[in-house]
Amino acid sequence: MKKMGSVFTKLTLGVTLATAVVACNQNKTADKATATPAAASTSATGTAKSEIVYINQDTLLTKYNYVKDMTARLEAKGKAAQADLQSKGQAFQREVAEYQKDQATMAADARQAKEQQLGRKQQELQAYQQNTGAQVQNDQGAEQAKLYEKISEFVKQYAKDKGYKMVLTYQKGNANMLYGDASLDVTAEVVKGLNDAYAKDKK
Repeated sequence: MKKMGSVFTKLTLGVTLATAVVACNQNKTADKATATPAAASTSATGTAKSEIVYINQDTLLTKYNYVKDMTARLEAKGKAAQADLQSKGQAFQREVAEYQKDQATMAADARQAKEQQLGRKQQELQAYQQNTGAQVQNDQGAEQAKLYEKISEFVKQYAKDKGYKMVLTYQKGNANMLYGDASLDVTAEVVKGLNDAYAKDKK
């Protein structure tokens, strides 16, 4: 039982909060489209209009206000979970230290009972830690799903209104799209539309 304190120090109290990242529209159709020149249709004025455009995903995730609020929510939950685990861990450490101080004067059956009790508490703390980490990850997954739905639904309507047949996403380091002409970049317009819609939702 003298090793109880050192065993406890092996518990990982930190809860990792992954950066919220959403992978938008990376299906096989999009993969094929990136290797094909942008299709074009002729507008009423006779000007060729591309039917394929793209969004810079890095810029979108940086400038979309919903992402900023979502990240803040996840960070707050992660910090609260970490503080809770740390508090419970410190309380357990104190109990172990108190036992180690008194064990020399305790009867054998009392020591055995206390060690069993501390062993159960250690197992409970480990289980609580795992459950807390899983809950944080579940919250993160749920938030990412909401983000994907918001972007997806907006882009569907946006493409319909503008007459686009396909909207791709570009992300630095993503081999699915190596190049896109700047004239096909509709990121700024999409970000503005998303932020306007989000501002209305918040009201």
